[in-house]
Amino acid sequence: MKYRKDRYGNELSQLGFGCMRFTKKGTQIDYAKAEREIMYAIEHGVNYFDTAYAYPGSEECLGRILEENGVRDRINIATKLPQYLTRSMKAVEKTFAEELSRLRTDHVDYYLMHMFTDFSEWERLRSLGIEEWIAARKADGSIRQIGFSYHGDTDMFLRILNAYDWDFCQVQYNYLDENSQAGRAGVEAAAEKGIPVIIMEPLRGGKLVNLPVAAARELRESGSGYTAAELGLRWLWDQSGVTVVLSGMNSLEMVGENIRIASDAGPGSFTQKDHDLVDSVRRIIKEKEKVGCTGCRYCMPCPQGVDIPGTFHYYNLMYIEGKKTGVRFEYARNVGLQKDAGFASRCIGCGKCEQHCPQNIHIREMLKKADKDLRPLPFRAGISIARKLLSR
Repeated sequence: MKYRKDRYGNELSQLGFGCMRFTKKGTQIDYAKAEREIMYAIEHGVNYFDTAYAYPGSEECLGRILEENGVRDRINIATKLPQYLTRSMKAVEKTFAEELSRLRTDHVDYYLMHMFTDFSEWERLRSLGIEEWIAARKADGSIRQIGFSYHGDTDMFLRILNAYDWDFCQVQYNYLDENSQAGRAGVEAAAEKGIPVIIMEPLRGGKLVNLPVAAARELRESGSGYTAAELGLRWLWDQSGVTVVLSGMNSLEMVGENIRIASDAGPGSFTQKDHDLVDSVRRIIKEKEKVGCTGCRYCMPCPQGVDIPGTFHYYNLMYIEGKKTGVRFEYARNVGLQKDAGFASRCIGCGKCEQHCPQNIHIREMLKKADKDLRPLPFRAGISIARKLLSR
């Protein structure tokens, strides 16, 4: 296993164990199976385990495994405060106490504000007194390091990143999302500040494992010897700004394969031929795109607040991955839950964006089509209800 250092010089395995996708028997986590997988990972050097209050049964399962096997002190626990449900410091205290109980521990090594999408969410927490609470928990040792996980656009990520003295952050990042969400710009900005970056969804929930036939053939004939998963993971570990890559491993075979890759890959190990291979595979994947948007953001900012590159990114993904893959939900969460949701319906047709688009995209026309596909009536209603609930 290879390791990378956090902000304070602690060594973290560059492969982290994502505990959201434990195998279930019916509605319950298969404890024995999860135990075998976690213990195998620990014995082979994995020392970063990521869970959350909102993952059903995950904290309890992880805590029990660590306690019963006497390995708590050998690993780092990362878990999360559901800030989107938090309305008082009393609620924060209650949630955190419950998490410590579930995890059977007296401290959390890496504690995250879960799923920021907008700067206003951090402002709300600050108004409640979260900064003082964090300072108190760090002082008593029950929280070692503080961070946040993020879903949203690059600009908002940078605002949150620069608003507080964070110890680390967690973002969705992979070669298909290179220019969306926090993106490469966000990862590199965090690295420049010396803030470790934890990567989630490195393979887009398995989408970059099950490649289109032509892309799979390109990979197979490249002579690299990489599996589809290995290509995506190595692309990430080649970047020095990446600290830990989380994988939601739920089989011993997957754990073993990822450990093998993590024991070899590192910055500078990806050759130019490998980069060319990623470009080729990505091009084939994106052949089903509806809009030739590169995510350059020259069209931004929109005077009306429309998230133009974000809208086109999810519009394209919906046709690359299929309408039933959850892309609409991802779009609703990442764009729709921001304080000022950047939906395409806000476009007034001024055309300023088209004056700056290097790809000469008919942006106004395509925004209408994208909005119609991404937000059919049931989704519009659901987003409206979610926004009202979260604004209380």
